[in-house]
Amino acid sequence: MLTTVRAAKQADVGALAETLASAFRHDPVMSWILPDPQRRAAGLPWFFGAMARHYFVPLGACELATRPDGTIGGATLWAPPGPYGSFGADLRAMPGLWRAFGRRILSGKTVGDLLKKHHPSRPHWYLSVIGTAPDVRGGGYGGALLRSRLDRCDAEGTAAYLESSNADNIAYYERFGFVVTGELHLPEGPSVWPMWREPRA
Repeated sequence: MLTTVRAAKQADVGALAETLASAFRHDPVMSWILPDPQRRAAGLPWFFGAMARHYFVPLGACELATRPDGTIGGATLWAPPGPYGSFGADLRAMPGLWRAFGRRILSGKTVGDLLKKHHPSRPHWYLSVIGTAPDVRGGGYGGALLRSRLDRCDAEGTAAYLESSNADNIAYYERFGFVVTGELHLPEGPSVWPMWREPRA
C-alpha cells in the first residue's frame, strides 16, 4: 500500500486525533488511565486532539501518513531537541484533557509525571506518539513515518527517544535502531519501556 508522509496542519487535527484514538484503543497505558472501554473510546480523541493542537502541531513536528485517497492512516507527534510546552499551552490544552479523562485526569497526570521524571537530558528528537489506523497495520505506514524523521536525525547527527507503552512493539522499534534503556512501572499498572536511538552515520 502506497503512502505519502507530510507535515500536519491545524486543519488536520480532528482527523489525526480520531486516527490516533483508534490506534490506542487497546493500549495498556491508555487502558490503565481509562479502564472503561466506552469512556476510553470517547476520551482518546479529545486527548490526542489537545496534544496535537496545543503542543506538537505548533512545533512543526507532527507528521501524517496518508492513504491513496488522502485520508489519514497514521500520525506521529514529535518534539525537537530542547524544552517544549509552556504554561500557556498547558492552560489551552486543559479543557480538552479534562474532556478526555474527566475524574481519571489524575491517572493521566501520574503517567505524565513518571515520563517526565525519567526523560533524558541529552539533546534528542522525542517521539511522543506514533500510531496507525487498524485497517492499515502492516502496510508500511508506521515505517514510513519513522523513516521520515529518523532520516533527518541521522543527517543532523541527532539522537531520538521514545517510550513504548506496549511490550509487543519493542522489537519493531529495535528494527529502526532503538534500544531499551530501562523499564518504568505505573502503580498497580503496566510498564513503559524507554528507548534511545543513536544517529546512524
